Amino acid sequence: MRPRYAVPLGIVATGAAGLAYAAGYEVRSFRLRRVEVPVLKPGERPLRILHLSDIHMIPGQRKKQRWLHSLDIYAPDLVINTGDNLSHPDAVPEVLDALGPLLKRPGAFVFGSNDYYQSTPKNPVKYLLPDTGERSIHGPMNPWEDMRDAFRDAGWLDLTNTRDRLKVDGREIEFVGVDDPHIRRDRYHLVAGKADPAADLAIGVLHAPYTHVLDRMVADGFPLIIAGHTHGGQLCVPFYGALVTNCDLDRKRARGLSRYGGPERGLDHEAWLHVSAGIGTSRFAPVRFACPPEAVLLTLVPRDS
Repeated sequence: MRPRYAVPLGIVATGAAGLAYAAGYEVRSFRLRRVEVPVLKPGERPLRILHLSDIHMIPGQRKKQRWLHSLDIYAPDLVINTGDNLSHPDAVPEVLDALGPLLKRPGAFVFGSNDYYQSTPKNPVKYLLPDTGERSIHGPMNPWEDMRDAFRDAGWLDLTNTRDRLKVDGREIEFVGVDDPHIRRDRYHLVAGKADPAADLAIGVLHAPYTHVLDRMVADGFPLIIAGHTHGGQLCVPFYGALVTNCDLDRKRARGLSRYGGPERGLDHEAWLHVSAGIGTSRFAPVRFACPPEAVLLTLVPRDS
């Protein structure tokens, strides 16, 4: 006779095993993903960008800190940090220590909501609901100014609702950036304008890839846009992918490189969009499934024409 509770116990055991894997292993299985982006002018030598996002540092995360520190061995030409470095108000010194050698390289950054506001418990069901653009942004503040000042003092460009330039590997790169659209701090109208064709490269940078900002960057002719925020979905279904992006970007772009724009968005041209799945999680939801934590080494190479 089949045991009466065989099926329920089997389901419980499978669920427990999945949770143990997601919380005990995958959330700490840091890896470097490598991507080629054909965006440079013909004949130019490659340019390597290390994309860091959603570190969500908590004091005591030694493995994460050691891994971040080790990324300097890849000798990127440029570091771009797309925000959410913090998941605890006391973690600023540990973020700076972990990024130590990378702060000596050319860099640029924007912040996300978790850099400004302390993490709080949230109902996880809300992440499965459509993004209406209405959310609470109130709560205790993090010491984000200390981190901002340290990044600036290291020479990294602060792209908070700013347009700026940086010389990298002998090339002039134009940047446009906005503050976090997820908490309605973006002010693209202050920095709008066509990308300078005289620059060797133009890059758009933001934390949360909301389409109203992406559309404006593409329309202004920025050929590469770099973002984070989505955590790649964080809890993904194998062979299906992300269930949510926590913004209005479609699920198929929750992680990785894609072409964005064109007639699909009512635009005359497209851009390369890279979205990082991020390195950490909120301290109140420390799990990942089928979506390991990552930093990304983007190797920019010449386009065909």
